Amino acid sequence: MAQAFDPSTFAVLVVEDDPLLLLDAVDMVEQAGFVAYEARNAEEAIRLLERHPDIRLLFTDVEMPGEMDGLKLAQAVRDRWPPVWIIVVSGHGAVTLADVPPGGQFFTKPYAHDAIISAMKIYASSMPL
Repeated sequence: MAQAFDPSTFAVLVVEDDPLLLLDAVDMVEQAGFVAYEARNAEEAIRLLERHPDIRLLFTDVEMPGEMDGLKLAQAVRDRWPPVWIIVVSGHGAVTLADVPPGGQFFTKPYAHDAIISAMKIYASSMPL
């Protein structure tokens, strides 16, 4: 018999530089029952990943200020924290799934909240307890 999935055991790091979109994404993640951490750029995201080993999912926008955009952040996370699952979102048509590190997912903006949460829950329920 499969154990019941508890989303509160998985933390999601939301990386978005637009304050309203960040607030909306964090609310979406928390409404689904996940623990949410928030960062406004890649450098802040890396610091959070270093301090919080409970982060199991990265949800990042591509366009953001700083030395590293969301695609570079996703690759850095794949290299340094391979178990962390990655979802990349962008409103720019030039980004595709091929740009995302292996095993990650890509959604265009505006994205459907239920599609993002479904993807997060599928991943989280497949992780060993």
